[in-house]
Amino acid sequence: MPTDQAAIAQAEKSPGALNSPNVKRRSKFIKEMKRNAAFYLMLLPGVIVLIINNYLPMIGVLIPFKEYRYDVEKGFFGSLFSSENIGWKNFEFLFRSPDALTATINTVVYNIVFMALDLIVPITLAILMSEMWNQKRANTYQTLMFFPFFISWIAVSYIAYAFFCNSGFFDANILPLFGVESVDYYTEPSHWPAIIIFFHLWHYTGYNMIIFIASIAGIGSEYYEAAALDGATKWQQARYVTLPMLKTTAVILTLLAVGRIFNGDFDLFYNVPKNVSQLYPTTSILDTFVYNQLQQIHDIGMSSAACTYQAVVGCVVVFLSNLAVRKVDPDSALF
Repeated sequence: MPTDQAAIAQAEKSPGALNSPNVKRRSKFIKEMKRNAAFYLMLLPGVIVLIINNYLPMIGVLIPFKEYRYDVEKGFFGSLFSSENIGWKNFEFLFRSPDALTATINTVVYNIVFMALDLIVPITLAILMSEMWNQKRANTYQTLMFFPFFISWIAVSYIAYAFFCNSGFFDANILPLFGVESVDYYTEPSHWPAIIIFFHLWHYTGYNMIIFIASIAGIGSEYYEAAALDGATKWQQARYVTLPMLKTTAVILTLLAVGRIFNGDFDLFYNVPKNVSQLYPTTSILDTFVYNQLQQIHDIGMSSAACTYQAVVGCVVVFLSNLAVRKVDPDSALF
């Protein structure tokens, strides 16, 4: 590096300059690069992919502040930088729309429910599975619960339709047993919070349970042996040994989930209710709202404003949540 060589040469002219902190730091950096050159070369493809895939698209954060008009001759970036600045107009549209408010409330409420259930249900099942004496049977149950995670939401949407459409399984077989009249689920939004929450749990419980089972497997057996010697029952061992040991994992997963509290599972909320407009009061979330707006009004600026709103608020919520966790339990904080 010519700059470094010049700095070192300049430093050599003045007595004692070689011992200055800047020269020492640069010399240490050059030695480090030479010593681990092979590792840095292996790191390079990943860094390039990260920049192209994660950082280059961040230029798009300018779109909500522009009257974006795509010009074929200028290309995407040329069109972006030559478009007229319109300030916060796209955000004004977002905050004045009642549909956006409904989508925001739905997104936050669903995510709060999901965060609570994604802790309670998988932790309970993980503790039960880890206490099973027959490991072959436990492994079979874990596989059966993990399997739905690999099923596409498209396939799930048709399963849901087979159950809940007119003359479907529920309509033809279950409701008559209780003397309930036929229900048209795809026109009545009040039924869909329960249906959405059920399919979310069915899809993700096995995946989350595996994480907690792995955490339980890492707890030393000496804790349980000491508890058993003190006369602790299985319930007391779970309460005073297992649950405290799972606290850090649970807090980290919750913080990660909090970061996406303004993002929803697009595939779940779009495919399973079949994007039926009558169901929007309980099935519309910010992600489906953005997609539907883009399809209906073809204004990329307004849709980008909603995405920017999601990202900024989600980032702020993560920092605040992490700050709160760090105040209470520094070991469980993300950073």
